[in-house]
Amino acid sequence: MRWMTRFASAAALSIGISGCATGWFHVGSDFDLSAFTTHVERGTTTREQVRSWLGAPAATGVDVQTSGQRFDEWTYYFAEGKMSNLSGTSLKTLQVKFDSNGIVQGWNLTQPPQ
Repeated sequence: MRWMTRFASAAALSIGISGCATGWFHVGSDFDLSAFTTHVERGTTTREQVRSWLGAPAATGVDVQTSGQRFDEWTYYFAEGKMSNLSGTSLKTLQVKFDSNGIVQGWNLTQPPQ
């Protein structure tokens, strides 16, 4: 009886995976890039403001400059597309750098051509 349960589970998993291979995929959490770019002010905007506009970051880290200066870095990303045709994939990323006081000091962003 256990082998039937395992077989049924494996079959369901196989069907689910093959369905994903031809369907749409999403990676990360979508975020409003224009909410950030229209409101952010380097040297003034705080971590709390960025979180209120974009939500929690997908990743956090530290950026160390060649001068030794350290910045906390938040990363947001979102990608979507069709598994069968990755050339149509859309990707946007945003990396925000904060000083030790939690103030935005810079950012890098990428977005699909418009």
